[in-house]
Amino acid sequence: MIFKTFFNSVKEGFSGIKRHPFVTIASITVVLLMLIILSVFFIFSANARTIMRKLGQQPPIEVYMKVDATEDQIVQTEQLIHEDTRIIECIKRSPEENYNNFKTNLGDSQSILDEFDYNNYLPYTFSLRISDPSMGDDVVARLQTLPGVSKVSRESRVMDVLERAGHYVNIGTAVASVLLFVIALFIISTMVRISVYSRANEIEIMKFVGATNSYIRMPYIIEGAIIGLISAVCSWAITIIAYKALYARIMSNVDPASFYAILPAKGIMWYVLILAVVTGVLIGSIGSGISVRKYIKV
Repeated sequence: MIFKTFFNSVKEGFSGIKRHPFVTIASITVVLLMLIILSVFFIFSANARTIMRKLGQQPPIEVYMKVDATEDQIVQTEQLIHEDTRIIECIKRSPEENYNNFKTNLGDSQSILDEFDYNNYLPYTFSLRISDPSMGDDVVARLQTLPGVSKVSRESRVMDVLERAGHYVNIGTAVASVLLFVIALFIISTMVRISVYSRANEIEIMKFVGATNSYIRMPYIIEGAIIGLISAVCSWAITIIAYKALYARIMSNVDPASFYAILPAKGIMWYVLILAVVTGVLIGSIGSGISVRKYIKV
């Protein structure tokens, strides 16, 4: 019985879409535009977070060993660094390598270091990159306790800025999504209200013959869900096609491994589809349910 009732509701939902084609087209258009905007916000946010995460990994943490650190301390420190899963890259430099880097940076004046005894004044160093800039303070605190370590320096200002920027991007995306959801919900509920109003006499007859409120409401909810689903698939197709074209243009002269490379379409297309379908179906069904609820006076 329940299955039959649901089947009839689905059938009535499709009939409602055919019965009011202009209202259906208007509703699909509204939800479609809203979902395109929402998908664009999502893609922008995903790319922004990815780029900032990559940039956050770039500023190195520099570990300076003591000049008189023993070979055992250096080996032990290097081993403990590699065991830390938060550290994704470690570059070890000997006093000689640091000396040569200093000379290179001096350019034409590097001859002043020709007689410099780097073994007595320059330490071993480790340049590190971490997976998440927000972990920087914890990583630095641990590194300072390692044997033979003299000092640990970190580009904290850059990392803090990137962390705050990522936080603001997340907040902005969430606020925009909520606003778009509410606006689309209001518009589609208004559209469905027109459809319900045109069938007011039919609804009144159904109530007289004993139809329950849920039985009357269900076809409209399914109708709204179908409209949301159609809008979601269309908006997803439009958004992904446009993004693929944009990706090909932007990435034509950019190395995919670069810190500034954007995400490929195949890496986010299914997330965009899930977001569009879930949001579209929710907007359609909830908006329809709200409109019908007022007319059947539940």
